[in-house]
Amino acid sequence: MKLTLSQRLFAVFCVLLLACCGASAWLQIRASDLREKEVIQSLSRGLAAHIAHDGTLADARDIDAPAVRRLFSQLMVVNPSVEVYLLDDTGRIRADDAPPGHLKRERVDLAPVRDFLNGDPLPILGDDPRSDDKRKVFSAAPLAAPGKPPFGYVYVVLLGEEHDALAAKASASAVLRTTLASMALVTLLGLVAGVVAFGLVTRPLRRLTDAMRKFDARGTPAEQPLPPLPSSAGADAPANERDEIVVLERAFAQMAGRIGEQWRELGRQDRERREMVANISHDLRTPLSSLHGYLETLSLKSDTLAEAERRRYLSIALAQSAKVGHLAQSLFELAKLEHGMVAPDTEPFSLADLVQDVFEKFELPAQSRGVRLSAQIAPRLSAVMADLGMIERVLTNLLDNAIRHTPAQGTVEVTLENAGERVEVTISDTGSGIAPALREALFQRPFASGDAHRGGLGLLIVQRMLQLHGSQIRLVETDRAGTTFRFDLPSAVAQTGLAR
Repeated sequence: MKLTLSQRLFAVFCVLLLACCGASAWLQIRASDLREKEVIQSLSRGLAAHIAHDGTLADARDIDAPAVRRLFSQLMVVNPSVEVYLLDDTGRIRADDAPPGHLKRERVDLAPVRDFLNGDPLPILGDDPRSDDKRKVFSAAPLAAPGKPPFGYVYVVLLGEEHDALAAKASASAVLRTTLASMALVTLLGLVAGVVAFGLVTRPLRRLTDAMRKFDARGTPAEQPLPPLPSSAGADAPANERDEIVVLERAFAQMAGRIGEQWRELGRQDRERREMVANISHDLRTPLSSLHGYLETLSLKSDTLAEAERRRYLSIALAQSAKVGHLAQSLFELAKLEHGMVAPDTEPFSLADLVQDVFEKFELPAQSRGVRLSAQIAPRLSAVMADLGMIERVLTNLLDNAIRHTPAQGTVEVTLENAGERVEVTISDTGSGIAPALREALFQRPFASGDAHRGGLGLLIVQRMLQLHGSQIRLVETDRAGTTFRFDLPSAVAQTGLAR
């Protein structure tokens, strides 16, 4: 039969309680018995000496057996519980008043007798001549002529056969039954009190077990019911903090919450991955379809197309091929950034010079679209400590995005200014802006080109590169039309000071 942990603990508790009660009862009976023997031996300590002073027991060298028997008979009548024996100097029994067949020993060990005569602590147990193995309390005194060594001993067993018979009869009496019934009642009350106490102690464990069982049985981790966290307030807070079950309950609640968060995060990432694959597939399908169409046209009508038309078709096919290649390169670059395969190689450089170089790259595309490029650079602008190639890519992606979505006669402006130990970069345009519904997830996933012209792999790459520099790109709310992005980079002066 398989038992639960609580049932096993309760069974062990019951066994231990019964064992403790039994041991306690045995110790009490044992202590009471020893105490009774000590009292009897203390009260009768001089009994043997008193008998030994009777001159009729022995002459100068030996024991007078008939006189001994008469005296023993008188003593047995006065106190039936005592048994008197005369021993020689070797412990052999020389005289007694035992009924025929009751004497089981011919000799008594004299070592306890000597301990008794030396005044050792009581009770001292000696051999019982009427038993093969029992030991009882006694009184003893030497028999000796004046100035001579003892030639024998008076040996008095204080609790003899009559006492044993009466004790055996009393063990079956109502008094003993009442005592045993009282002990059983105490044991039962102890069990009941133990059950109540055990239930109170294990209640947090049962609550935790129920919570863990429900957590395992219901749906996804994000939907699991969490166990109630024990309150840390109140007068008993220190005791709760030291309670191992409460600590375990808190740890499980935190673990369950963390698993739920991770599950939701995995779900979100999986949704973003599916959306990314769908959006990238959409972006790839258009240029690939166009490329395939023009190449098919060139293949089927190569003999009938004019040279100028053939060149135009080839130019369009090459443009679509370059678009596909650029998208594939962006995907490869984003994958390396996502998996930690790229680390920034920082160096100090002038951010103003880098902005001018990027402006030169976009000068012709901006002119062709009728867009004006403007730079606002603060005086005494600090150099930055960053990866030159990554920051150039960040500025390139942001400016390319801004120019493509700014109408003619519009402006794209880059502002550089010191912000404490960092240099702040602001890129703004006068385009159509970004819809409020798309701003929250702007840097989390690429949008399909037809859905939102502002989101894409370029912004994701910018975000990951700036994160490697300990920075974040932010969409800034302004009163004017258009879109404004802002990020900052560490100042080279501040980084040099920290290195020193």
